[in-house]
Formats: sequence, C-alpha cells, structure tokens
Amino acid sequence: MAKKSLIQREKKQNLEKKQKILRNSLKKKITETSSLDEKWEFQKKLQSLPRNSAPTRLHRRCFLTGRPKANYRDFGLSRHLLREMAHACLLPGVTKSSW
Repeated sequence: MAKKSLIQREKKQNLEKKQKILRNSLKKKITETSSLDEKWEFQKKLQSLPRNSAPTRLHRRCFLTGRPKANYRDFGLSRHLLREMAHACLLPGVTKSSW
C-alpha cells in the first residue's frame, strides 16, 4: 500500500492540473481589464480556488526515487541517479567532464 504522503502528493498534482486552465484564464482577465472593480472581482475568484491548486505549492522530485532535493529539470532525476546513469551510459549525450 502507498504511503499517505505519496497519496497526498498525487492529489496535489491532479488538483493543479485540473485547475490550471481556470487559473490561467483568470490571470489573463486580470491583466486585460482596466477597471479596478473588475480586477478585484477576478482576484476574488482567483483566491477562492483551492490553495493546493497553485503550481508553486508543488515540489519537483526525482522521477525514480522521489528525492526532493538536487533535481535536474532536463532529466527529472536527482544528482545521484543522474551520475550513476551517466556513468553507465544510460543517458544519451551526457559525458563526464574532466579538466
């Protein structure tokens, strides 16, 4: 059975994906309108969305291990796995630098 923290992480990710379109459309409306009252209304709607649907509340984690720190965006891996896989020639185009 999965750990409770993993289940919560999945819920946050799904909620963020579900609310992404609505959140972006509200932000776009806020920037496009010139009336201050309309901006406040859109801001209230934006604030009424669940907090966990904000993309800043998500944390990038390693794809294989789930490690929260030292992740490379290009690969989605932590530095430990990136190093091991690069040495094993499992990542194309990655070479060990030496000077």
